[in-house]
Amino acid sequence: MQRSKLPYFFLGLAAVLAVTALVLLILRPGVEPEAAPHRDTAAEEKPVIPKIDSIDEPVPTQDPETALKELGVGVAATNPSELVNNIAKALEAGDLATLGRLIGKDALDPRTAERLKVLSASNLRLRQPDGIREVGVIELNARARWSLELEGQDAGRDRILLDLKRDGKKWLVEKITLPPAPGEPTPKAIMADSLGVADAFLQAVLKQDFEFARDFVDPATVSDAKIAGLCILFEEGEYRMRKTKPLLAMFQRQDTVGYFANVETADGSQSAQFTITMRQPPAPANWRVSEINLDQLLADYARRVAGGDVYYSPLVKNPAGGDTLALYFEFNEDSMSPRTRRQLEIVSLILKSDPGKKLTLSGHTDSLGTEDYNRSLSERRADVVRDFLIKSGVDSAQIVTVAKGSSQPRRPNLTESGEDNPEGRRANRRTEIYLDF
Repeated sequence: MQRSKLPYFFLGLAAVLAVTALVLLILRPGVEPEAAPHRDTAAEEKPVIPKIDSIDEPVPTQDPETALKELGVGVAATNPSELVNNIAKALEAGDLATLGRLIGKDALDPRTAERLKVLSASNLRLRQPDGIREVGVIELNARARWSLELEGQDAGRDRILLDLKRDGKKWLVEKITLPPAPGEPTPKAIMADSLGVADAFLQAVLKQDFEFARDFVDPATVSDAKIAGLCILFEEGEYRMRKTKPLLAMFQRQDTVGYFANVETADGSQSAQFTITMRQPPAPANWRVSEINLDQLLADYARRVAGGDVYYSPLVKNPAGGDTLALYFEFNEDSMSPRTRRQLEIVSLILKSDPGKKLTLSGHTDSLGTEDYNRSLSERRADVVRDFLIKSGVDSAQIVTVAKGSSQPRRPNLTESGEDNPEGRRANRRTEIYLDF
């Protein structure tokens, strides 16, 4: 009987495997099973900021001298306000490592990084409330600017600006602009581009700082009355810049940019809008506010304060060109309402800032009454405004008064059918203020 060859096959296979194992053992360097892996001590001494893609991941504490030296590309966030808020927290905490990873290397050149290190060590605090605000939209859904408002800083040194850009569905810091260091000149606007100048102008208006706001406009195209009227609207109408997209670019050209200025009432319940056009004269001149269209804001203001027998629209067109401030009176009255007095307080601050400024007050009436009576009433209306300004500290030599009676109506006193027009007559009972600046 023939024997099976199968056992010899398995014996041969086992021999081959044994030889192979012996060869591998000889060629491979020996390592003790319990030996610790070899460490590069030089690498251990070099601090490395780990790559972190989420703003919620913790960052190890680092030496301030090395925290900003090795930066990643910056942390992306789906919500820009979340990114800015985390930067603000890190700034107040003096956490340079977190600041570095949130801002990223593209926005932090060596000089900016060194300046940021100094600022973070100075126990900076954000203003309360509203220490973080959105400045505006540079490019819809693509680029935006935010501001960190610092507490206790001088004018012009009171904010850190963050320009953000959208990368896909997330936002990154594109640029950071820090306030000037001590000893450096203080610019009127930290950012002198169109958005920076528009924001600086509106912030001055919100603070009722007429003279500072005036520095940002082209006086050939934007009258002092327009600036004063905007101050009155913001103060008397209790407007503030809207918290989201306060300035929104509507068009951009090489030397001209237009913005929607979005405002809301102090309680946030109502919103309104006006437009600002910016122009850049030939270098080295900075951007200037070249046009302000307040039609929509004036309409909203008039609608909100409507009621009673007094008309309100603080700005009217001057027949000779430009804008004129206007104050209104009740029927057959020459006394001013509380709202009118508040408007005049703003005008008086403007006049007192420069004794060389002059203004003309012209009194007006509606068409009811005789010509002589209306002329006398219009004179009293001009005089009561003059007297208020003088009591507020304005030099009487700065004021000229004229009485126009009913000769220059702003609105028709009668309807097309010849009937009485109460709304038109309300608009005609006024004193106009011509700012001859």
